[in-house]
Amino acid sequence: MGPAGKAIAIGAGALGAVALTPVALGAAGFTSAGIAAGSIAAKMMSAAAVANGGGVAAGSMVAVLQSAGAAGLSGAATAAVATVGGAVGWLTSWLVSPSKKEEKTENEETESEEEDLYN
Repeated sequence: MGPAGKAIAIGAGALGAVALTPVALGAAGFTSAGIAAGSIAAKMMSAAAVANGGGVAAGSMVAVLQSAGAAGLSGAATAAVATVGGAVGWLTSWLVSPSKKEEKTENEETESEEEDLYN
């Protein structure tokens, strides 16, 4: 994959992560109206409350996710999510790009086919 393809993969990863984070939070049960009953978020909140003697600690994962689900991502959180999404996009572009050996083999095959046409 060339530099343009890698840039597209990185951008798509960053934009996709930022766009899908609110969807994932809502699907898990962290909504603007609070934690949805019977959801994964409710199970997390229950476990956190049991572990903390009846309440959810401020700054805990449940509290941070509920805050993001209720008010949306802050600027810093958006930047962090975009960074992780971009990194995943880059890693994906690196994993799907052909190796140098494969590219060399393909180029040799093309040259061989061209020589056959002219001979």
